[in-house]
Amino acid sequence: MSLKEKEAAASARAQAEHTPLMRQFFAAKAEHPDVLLFFRMGDFYELFFDDARKAARLLDITLTQRGSSAGQPIPMAGVPVHACEGYLARLVALGESVAICEQIGDPATSKGIVDRKVVRVVTPGTVTDEALLSERRDTLLLALSRDKRGYGLAWMDLASGRFLVNEVDSDDALEAELARLEPAETLVPDDGTWPPTVLERTGARRRPPWLFDADTGRRQLLQFFALHDLTGFGIEDRPRAIAAAGALLGYVEETQKQRLPHIGAIAIEASDGAIAMNAATRRHLELDTRVDGDTRTTLLGVIDTTITPMGGRLLRRWLHRPLRDRRIVGERHHAVATLADARAESTLRESFRALGDLERILTRIALRSARPRDLSTLRDGLALLPGVRALLAPLDSPRLQALAAELGEHAANAHLLATALVPQPPVLARDGGVFADDYDADLAELRRLSTNADQFLVDLEARERAATGIATLKVGYNRVHGYFIEISKGQSVRAPTHYTRRQTLTGAERYITEELKQFEDKVLSARERSLAREKLLYDGLLDTLNRDLDALKRCAGALSELDVLACFAERAQALDWARPELRDAPGIHVERGRHPVVEAVRDEPFEPNDLVFDEHVRMRVITGPNMGGKSTYMRQNALIVLLAHIGSFVPAARAVIGPIDRILTRIGAGDDLARGQSTFMVEMAETSYILHHATAESLVLMDEIGRGTSTYDGLALADACARHLAAVNRSYTLFATHYFELTALAEPGSGIANVHLDAVEHGDALVFMHAVKDGPANRSFGLQVAALAGLPKAVVRQARGRLAELEQQGRDAPVMPMTVDALESPQQFGLFAPSSAAIEALAAIEPDELTPRQALEALYRLKGLL
Repeated sequence: MSLKEKEAAASARAQAEHTPLMRQFFAAKAEHPDVLLFFRMGDFYELFFDDARKAARLLDITLTQRGSSAGQPIPMAGVPVHACEGYLARLVALGESVAICEQIGDPATSKGIVDRKVVRVVTPGTVTDEALLSERRDTLLLALSRDKRGYGLAWMDLASGRFLVNEVDSDDALEAELARLEPAETLVPDDGTWPPTVLERTGARRRPPWLFDADTGRRQLLQFFALHDLTGFGIEDRPRAIAAAGALLGYVEETQKQRLPHIGAIAIEASDGAIAMNAATRRHLELDTRVDGDTRTTLLGVIDTTITPMGGRLLRRWLHRPLRDRRIVGERHHAVATLADARAESTLRESFRALGDLERILTRIALRSARPRDLSTLRDGLALLPGVRALLAPLDSPRLQALAAELGEHAANAHLLATALVPQPPVLARDGGVFADDYDADLAELRRLSTNADQFLVDLEARERAATGIATLKVGYNRVHGYFIEISKGQSVRAPTHYTRRQTLTGAERYITEELKQFEDKVLSARERSLAREKLLYDGLLDTLNRDLDALKRCAGALSELDVLACFAERAQALDWARPELRDAPGIHVERGRHPVVEAVRDEPFEPNDLVFDEHVRMRVITGPNMGGKSTYMRQNALIVLLAHIGSFVPAARAVIGPIDRILTRIGAGDDLARGQSTFMVEMAETSYILHHATAESLVLMDEIGRGTSTYDGLALADACARHLAAVNRSYTLFATHYFELTALAEPGSGIANVHLDAVEHGDALVFMHAVKDGPANRSFGLQVAALAGLPKAVVRQARGRLAELEQQGRDAPVMPMTVDALESPQQFGLFAPSSAAIEALAAIEPDELTPRQALEALYRLKGLL
């Protein structure tokens, strides 16, 4: 016997030692070894062995031990079928995947153990159930491929049917896309080292490398879409994107185990169509998240007043991908202005309150997992369309008219759903009661039989008593013998000849008649046949809706965009925002700009400020005290530019913005200890990215460069970075600093100007003016801010005394010219102004020739000279 045959025999013996149920479990588990297996047993999904131990830990459920198989006890844990969605949601949120193994046979008719089969695999990126999805955030599945030229990305929102691809050429660009997309699950080929930004993500999943082959992916896509080539999608010459898309599509088909009719196309979402923002910029600007987790005080928290979940998701996508296409953005601005001028947004938003998440409902219809209340929500949504079209008809806006056309005509489906469904359907179709009584004659008859059975029996009993003259005759029912006519033993001789004896009791005889037998056949099966009829009608309803799926999806997309545009119009009026002007001429001109988030959370009025960038001024060096508003001023202008490019009005009296290709920020930093990076290293890495990527059309925010190292190193770095940005990158740069020496950069012809945020002392108090003024600040008010922060008064007094000493030493020391050469010279000691004797003594020291004791003595000697 060969080794292979011996192994097969050993495996067969091991299988034979297990119970039939465990053999069935092991067969299903062998097909899905890397995921938890929910194994259906009656009213519970059970987990066994390692799956049970893991689920008990993750879900905090009881781990039990019941029975044995192959001589070993079976660890098990279970969750009720009716409550499984809550447990699945928790597992998916933790990045786990679950295979659902259902009973596919009928326990009542199966001989032996009922058949079971894995019907789907629930993974973080492929969920479609309403209870498992975040209502206002896309749940994305992402696949990555790579070659020597860069990376291919393909991502799908299975819950809405969007399928997109892109290609990027660097790790930085990949990180930026990951920060934008925030996928719930990421598929990568298991073929070597991937950047930590990929593998450290929750839901990262390694897959066999051969699944990411471009040729294989191309064949998969052609077969799935039934095409001869991919030219129509525009991806024929993008092998990395094709490889990623093929791997993603294969994974979705593998997990869903059914057709995906709602995935009708692939679209390219090229990076050059949007204003680029790297991961650090998105984090610094707090677009939709904050470090403290409070989403209300983010830009999205302020501007998102969309009514529908699908509108909220679209707004989030727009926010993370501001467009460079001025035509598209201009049409959005015009639509918002038109809605606001006509006061139409309030009526539109009020009607949308009856509108559900049609986008995801249509996906569940396509996957045939829609519930009755999904259909009633679709019914109510389609009923709104005539009113929405009538509202849009008189509005003079190209985009609004295009969206009105995309809504389409759905009168037939609206009428079908209105006549088919009861006003408030049950939660589950299997419970029955979904369809209106007059929708189907056969169903109505079956319902009549099951609901009117008691009255029929009462009437039959009265008729039979009158016909036979037996006053004690009864019509009854039991579960063993069914319906019967019961006559006492003494009266049984009077039973008519058409009565057929069914059962003999001690004191009575029971009979059946042909009429009662026919009624019994109808009634006993009426409930089952009624449910079967409803299932047939329900499937037919889904079939009808699926025939118009593409048109219905376009309608849902149009409603989503209308919701966002109406939200923009509402925000513009409620917050007094202005329509921005996007021009071809370079420059940024903001009049009385405000920070949208700070203004929303402050009780006191916000101090607006201007910003001007043109060919003459490309950089503004911002000085002023801590807490004076430098970072707020910088961020508000970046947010104004971003809002303008998603189609929103902006928090300013006027904003004129030229072409922008990137928004890049370096604001604040923290240690990244997991990657061995200090605060200063993070600061320098972010600065390096900006210096390498900023262009003459980029908006750059630089805050406190060089503060993470020694005074002179930091000052030299800040000076060099500012000069490079002004002379080489020529970006629109806001450069906030505490190094007053940098104000000397604002020389004629340099393209650099000074501005400052002022503060005044009022007695012992410090009042921040928050107003941006031309010219440099004259002091930093550091000690006053420290006092405001609550430092002990003794510490502040001691600091004031030391400051006076240092200022006196600085006045006595010779002033050195502010140049990079001077910064690098050991003779430049403007901060502490040490004596020439100390400098001479320090220059005479040879550190390599000193013993530890001599070094300590030299240090004390130098301190004495100071």
